[in-house]
Amino acid sequence: MSIKSEQAIELFKNNYNCAQSVFSVFADDLGLSKDACLKIATPFGAGIAYRQETCGAVTGALMALGLKYGRGENEPAEQKTIAYDKARLFIADFIKQHGTVCCKELLNGEDMSTPEGLARINELDLFRTHCARYVKDAVEIAQLTLGK
Repeated sequence: MSIKSEQAIELFKNNYNCAQSVFSVFADDLGLSKDACLKIATPFGAGIAYRQETCGAVTGALMALGLKYGRGENEPAEQKTIAYDKARLFIADFIKQHGTVCCKELLNGEDMSTPEGLARINELDLFRTHCARYVKDAVEIAQLTLGK
């Protein structure tokens, strides 16, 4: 396990969401403050604001990829293609490991937007047993993708 993935898991254990935990460990590498990364990523947790769509660990990693490879104001249009290619590579690797990038599917279909669903997720300890692994894997895949 990499130092960054260990840091991300610690953040996740300390009540930061999955997106915050992943994105913020790349702050120094990407020229942002950790605090800015934590704030930017906040609404992306829980599959984007408890909607359980794209996994927050995935969106956190995609934000890091976007900062490194995305197209800014004074960059050629090809940068967008490069960023999309990196994102597709990351997503393919994540799906290869976990079968999907959908938060609800990654949590065995449990619905965290309802009190009953959240209670069931907590009862099954899915945040610890599942989400911590997704955070770790997203960081490790992102590290590989950022290096390619």
